[in-house]
Amino acid sequence: MKNYLLLLTITLGILTSCSESGGKQFEHAGGTFRFAIAHEPTTLEARKVNDVYSASVLNQVLEGLISLNPKTLEAQPSLAKEWTISEDGKKITFLLRDDAYFHSHKEIGDSRKFTAKDVKYSIELACRKKMGEDPSSAYSGIYKNVLVGAKEFYEEDAEEITGIEIKNDFEITLELVERDVNFINKLAQTTAFIVNKEVVEAGLESDLIGTGPFVFDKYTENEGNVNIILKKNSNYYGRDEAGNQLPYLDSIVLIVESRSLRQLEMFENGETMMIDGLPPSRITSMLEGRIDDFNSSPPKLILKRKPLLATQYYHFNLLKEEFKDIRVRKAFNYAVNRNEIVQNILNNQAHSIGDAGIVPPAAFDGYNSKKVKEAGYTYNPIKARELLAKAGYPNGEGFPSINLKFNLGTIHSAVADEFAKQIKKTLNINVNLDGMPFEDKLNDQMNANGDIFRTSWYADYYSPESFLINAYGATVPEKESEPSTMNHARYVNSEFDKAFQKGQSSTDVIEQYKHFSEADKILMEDAPFIILWYEETIKIALSKIRNLELNEMNYYSFKNVYFKEWTKEEYDASLKK
Repeated sequence: MKNYLLLLTITLGILTSCSESGGKQFEHAGGTFRFAIAHEPTTLEARKVNDVYSASVLNQVLEGLISLNPKTLEAQPSLAKEWTISEDGKKITFLLRDDAYFHSHKEIGDSRKFTAKDVKYSIELACRKKMGEDPSSAYSGIYKNVLVGAKEFYEEDAEEITGIEIKNDFEITLELVERDVNFINKLAQTTAFIVNKEVVEAGLESDLIGTGPFVFDKYTENEGNVNIILKKNSNYYGRDEAGNQLPYLDSIVLIVESRSLRQLEMFENGETMMIDGLPPSRITSMLEGRIDDFNSSPPKLILKRKPLLATQYYHFNLLKEEFKDIRVRKAFNYAVNRNEIVQNILNNQAHSIGDAGIVPPAAFDGYNSKKVKEAGYTYNPIKARELLAKAGYPNGEGFPSINLKFNLGTIHSAVADEFAKQIKKTLNINVNLDGMPFEDKLNDQMNANGDIFRTSWYADYYSPESFLINAYGATVPEKESEPSTMNHARYVNSEFDKAFQKGQSSTDVIEQYKHFSEADKILMEDAPFIILWYEETIKIALSKIRNLELNEMNYYSFKNVYFKEWTKEEYDASLKK
């Protein structure tokens, strides 16, 4: 560990470019932010991202037309300075920045200005069918059936996407099939980020050449941990309100460590500067053992305990004959004692048990979670056994052993073990546990290679739609042999789809939420998922870290982050604001 830290104290080289550089430097600029993530990125190709670990890295290096405000989670300009939407909502015209440059690379030299052609190329790359590859997450989750001509392009019936019109180097229009009120928000997802054509076509996409505030440097391995090192982009166009160049930090180091106890040890040893989620077994000892560090004025440590826009759940493989019977799916749902899992396995580190829909209750003001909860599930072993018997499996007789696939690390093994015990006790069905690396589990669930899968969903944008899209039938491939990149359970229900589509197109938030909650209730009545709990997180960070917004989506932006120790006077004054 010490070797790479020593390396990072060496002055970082300044990239040269014909873009504006060498801007005024903030007096507290510099330093390295170090934190741990549980898994390596599963991909370095933006359009394929469907996990938070890949997004955590790519979000610092690449950019999209739109970004999220890390404090409010509202859409804000990024590579697009502004946009206008036609009256019918089908045409969106973006005015682009004219001062953004791609990072230096041997394929493009010291500079290459970002233009509208890069937007067109990135979208068509995301929508291009490639032999031996799954449809990209961007195509399945953003463009398919939404952007005019995207599906025809994917099916190779057209040479370009007709819904993309370049007006000039810095103006581009996207045409939608129907109004999609969240389309702007969707463009803030990592999957919609802009890549460089020359680098991609040279077969070097994993070099991660973008326009973002940090430059991908390298992977290293130290003391058994993979470390991902990002350096400051000294040619970044961003400036703060005082005209100081962004980002402030010299570098970021992401340390891949799946063991939560080891993550805590690293934080306590000063190897990292923030811990995102305490091990359940150590919550009390950590919080009580360092109470003075939290309560001093100024404090040494900052504690944030808050609910997340995240749901932990299992999903059935609906291609399996046994799980095509709704009575079986409901039996499994009623057989799970969620309180037992939250209290004894998670040590109450959850916002609430999963007794409503896939959308976290109370996450969105005006969303009717009470209506959805009517179709939710709580522990009822008598009803579980009755349903299983009606399905033709009294006391589990004749029901095959099933396998539960989950990714190793954190608490997932313990939860899976408790789940298997509960199913055996209540339904007399054997559950074989199959723990594996995160990427392997992700690949198996996309390809329906298994029976039940552990999964979770963190909102990609601030809308119930971001959760419900996991059950949208239009994203399921026509052939069972093809991977399903979004709807892993392969759930299809025309009534759900109708309600979901009405929510997508409604311009009134109240109407949107009405239709989305209706879809959520239909989803729970059909029971393709076993909702386990709704996430919360306990984050602890050094108090000297300034401007790091800890939001409900675990969406991190580091370009405004800097280090400065608090004085007592300054801290006391901040409490009065």
